[in-house]
Amino acid sequence: MSESQAIIFGCAGKELTAEERTFYANERPWGFILFARNISEPTQISDLVAALRDSVGNPNAPVLIDQEGGRVQRLRPPIAPNYPAGSAIGAVYKSDREKGLRAAWLLARLHAFDVSRFGINVDCLPVLDVPVEGASDVIGARAYGNDPVSVAALGRASAEGLMAGGVLPVMKHIPGHGRATADTHFELPTVAEPLDQLRRHDFAPFKALNDLPMAMTAHVIFSAIDPAGPATTSKKVVEEVIRAHIGFDGLLMSDDTSMKALSGDFREKSSAILAAGVDIVLHCNGVMEEMQGIASGARPLQGSSLERAKRALSFLNPPDDSVESEIRAEFATYFEAVA
Repeated sequence: MSESQAIIFGCAGKELTAEERTFYANERPWGFILFARNISEPTQISDLVAALRDSVGNPNAPVLIDQEGGRVQRLRPPIAPNYPAGSAIGAVYKSDREKGLRAAWLLARLHAFDVSRFGINVDCLPVLDVPVEGASDVIGARAYGNDPVSVAALGRASAEGLMAGGVLPVMKHIPGHGRATADTHFELPTVAEPLDQLRRHDFAPFKALNDLPMAMTAHVIFSAIDPAGPATTSKKVVEEVIRAHIGFDGLLMSDDTSMKALSGDFREKSSAILAAGVDIVLHCNGVMEEMQGIASGARPLQGSSLERAKRALSFLNPPDDSVESEIRAEFATYFEAVA
């Protein structure tokens, strides 16, 4: 059994309060996630990352961030340049496949430079969702394209770029968020597409990348599989789709439980997610009362979930010998970073 609980938590501000330190020390989350509210300047970021790890007594605790480019990018100028969204990478790929793949790798390698200098070792990328016409724009330009083949190819290049920089990727949002007609930050969408079409289109990029170390679930109901519960809390979706059809046996974390899509109180959400077979509960907003609820419904990281967590971290390797200035100069031949 692990000493860690099956939880990843955010924190409220730019430094830990005494209450947060005590709470994390008692609850022992497996990892942490940072948002824009946690970021001001370089020394502060490094100090916060160190304090989070110190609170659980684990100098190697995973620290996650959403650094995609486009509108989902927590590190901003002057800490890191503004980068293009996934759709811009997809546009390069559409005109020249090899250049597109290279641009995806370069961007991810730059993300790895940007986050790892602060001790952040996990980036919630690549986005493998394949949007369809009429879907919510919550994914929108974040997607690499509108077909599963290009999304899988660019997702693979992005994951490899991160890992070349010593940063772990998290593919999202498994088994696919591209067809959702509502923003899961506010409500729970239902996708009614037949299973065979979901397999060919929505699930395909995840199946192609099923060897990656970690994935994040979609707060989406797939009525052809489980009309009652979203993927995040559906044992049927987890077992029959994510584990069996997609073939993903890596570490599976929920999408953010502080989003409005999931019903129930926070203890109920936490328990339901773990009961469905998801390995780790993610809670992002740093609200103490909510985190206490999540912790009360959680459990130690154990059994196959613990094995998956250990295996995921085994993908962490020292960065390659890429020279940052050279990578930036090459990327600038594709895009001019917006300061």
